[in-house]
Amino acid sequence: MKKTLLFSALSVLCLCAQAQEKTERLDSVIVSASRAGKNTPVTYENVGKDALERSNPMNSLPQTLGLLPSVVTTSEGGTGLGSTAMTIRGSKGSQINVTLNGITLNDAESQEVFWLNIPSLASMLSSVQVQRGLGTSASGAGAFGASINMNTAFVTPDPWADVSFSAGSYKTFITTLAASTGRTRKGFYASAAFSQNTTDGYIRNAFVQSQSAFAVLGWLGRKNSLRLTYLMGNQRSGITWDGIDLEQYAKDRTYNGAGEYYDEFGNVYYYDNQTDNYAQHHVQLQYTHAFTDALTLSATANYTRGDGYDEYYKVNKKLKNYGIPAEQGVSRSDMIYQKKMDNNLFTVQPTLRYRMDRLTINGGFTLSHYSGGHWGEVLWVKALSGEFPKENWYTNTGVKMEGSAFVRAEYRPLEWLTAYADLQYRTIHYTMEGSDDDWLEYGAVPEDEMNYRQVWHFFNPRAGVTAAFGNHKIYASAAIGHREPGRSDIKENIKGEGTPIKPEAMLDVELGYRFEGERFQASANLYAMEYKDMLLETGKLSTAGYAIKENVSRAWRRGVELEAAWEPLRWMRADGNLTLSMNQIADYTSYVPYDDYSGTVPINYGKTTMLMSPSTIGMVQLTFLPLEGFFISVDGKYVGKQYLDNSMREEMAVPQYFVMNASVQKTFRLGPGKMTVGLYAHNLLNHMYYASGWRWDSISKEDGTLYSGVGVYPQAPRNYMLKIRFTF
Repeated sequence: MKKTLLFSALSVLCLCAQAQEKTERLDSVIVSASRAGKNTPVTYENVGKDALERSNPMNSLPQTLGLLPSVVTTSEGGTGLGSTAMTIRGSKGSQINVTLNGITLNDAESQEVFWLNIPSLASMLSSVQVQRGLGTSASGAGAFGASINMNTAFVTPDPWADVSFSAGSYKTFITTLAASTGRTRKGFYASAAFSQNTTDGYIRNAFVQSQSAFAVLGWLGRKNSLRLTYLMGNQRSGITWDGIDLEQYAKDRTYNGAGEYYDEFGNVYYYDNQTDNYAQHHVQLQYTHAFTDALTLSATANYTRGDGYDEYYKVNKKLKNYGIPAEQGVSRSDMIYQKKMDNNLFTVQPTLRYRMDRLTINGGFTLSHYSGGHWGEVLWVKALSGEFPKENWYTNTGVKMEGSAFVRAEYRPLEWLTAYADLQYRTIHYTMEGSDDDWLEYGAVPEDEMNYRQVWHFFNPRAGVTAAFGNHKIYASAAIGHREPGRSDIKENIKGEGTPIKPEAMLDVELGYRFEGERFQASANLYAMEYKDMLLETGKLSTAGYAIKENVSRAWRRGVELEAAWEPLRWMRADGNLTLSMNQIADYTSYVPYDDYSGTVPINYGKTTMLMSPSTIGMVQLTFLPLEGFFISVDGKYVGKQYLDNSMREEMAVPQYFVMNASVQKTFRLGPGKMTVGLYAHNLLNHMYYASGWRWDSISKEDGTLYSGVGVYPQAPRNYMLKIRFTF
């Protein structure tokens, strides 16, 4: 019945015939289906091209967005070039839906976006919209806390070229080249960009060698547009995800044990190819047709290809666990192996938009097919001379097919009142087959027991109203969302022989107020995100010793988000935001393993705070424009105390921290173009801190003593970047 209602609503769009608005440029219609408008009753921020270009060139996109409300960013290697991540309202990357031109970038299985795989992305975007909460309907993994909608550059009327060179701390060098033909008289245009990035990184083995490329070939007419977009990211980086314990942190913040081994004399060495390698290619073909000024069709076909591997040096491993028979009494040896993966994603996404003076309706559907492979290859065994069996010691494949449909309407019955409704239906078919990388070692999961098949059906309704009176605006909305488990959640649960995991559900209620004056703007937003069956690590372990996630019946994130911007003078602006929140689990029980992994002991903590969910997040920024083409900015970000697990123990806490940054830019006329020089300082106060980490617990089976430890990711001290940019 729900399917019939949705598709019937989409069919109604085709009956619309009249127009009462000016024709909108077709290149802006492509992403409008998943974006919130000025009167949509959801909580969102728009980040324009100027703000993206002013960011520190070392920053990944999460760090570029790091000053937005409720956003916290972290880096494994300590800097922006490397493996970075973000949370929004405490929701982690796998709960944030990310789209590029309306097509999801989230990996279908892990539901993550690995920002390292698309370096210098901010330089290729024209705008970004960040929605907090469930937001509007979008393709791909359901937003379960936030969504990020990115758009590549719109068509410019004139040709241009842009060249920038950046250099800074830790031998960091970034080169970006870009050019565009502009739009010709017949409507054709082409644009291209390329970026090369290298750094040694802050901690040992945090080096990055990455490239990205972007190209567009298109045609824009009065009623039709056609655009072919290509985006490539390719990176080779040192593995940094192990972190360091607090004892080592006190001795040497730059230590990284990845690839460490010893010779027969006890001398320490590091394998210089302990690396993460990945290449990703996105191809999008987008067609837009305006039937009338009111009715527009947009259709996108997308293909994404990714492949890569991690390479490791491992010490004294059992050969039989890698499918290698013992020879001449040799059962253990040092070895080098790779964990490989590849994936293919095909997506088709047509949408219709009907827009009149008081009514806007968007509707469409998405069909996608994802296939991903995982396998392991042993490259070298120290104790074995000559050839040895090199068959994959594990092979695992996943296929995920998704179909979704949505219809969204905004209707203005009165000049000051907008009503909003958004209905989405998703169905997901997921199949996993094969073995995991540790099944030989533990022997409890033969190949055929890793097989998994599941079908999910989700209905996600949203509704709200906005009332606007002059400079004042009030909005309220309620939404229901669902999220399926990820690949790692499923496979570890299978090996743990635990209770089968269920999808998560969430009710999101938002109530907000905005004031927009000429020199002063302010907003306040109250939110309540109420979770059912939230997936959490409780301490239970699989047969391989990995953490198993289980459903927790009730949890919530509730808070208030405050923003303000003030321009007391023409050349001065002050911005700030503050988030105060409670992020809690109603009743949390941790299952702590015995030191011999023979079982677990339950410890109930009652109501606790969720891991990596600070109750206070704040930002202040001062911007000065004393002269034409001159720009100075100073900002500070405060993140309150966080916990590395859900037990709320002080020894598992990440201390509060405050980070201050500054930038100065000056633009000079240079013949027909201009030159911009920028100097950027990160962590200006040289604060030695860590922003995230992990923890472990075990209980002595002999006397019941609880042992714990943590691993942390040190963030870089004061560092600098210099950027010189030429535009023509």
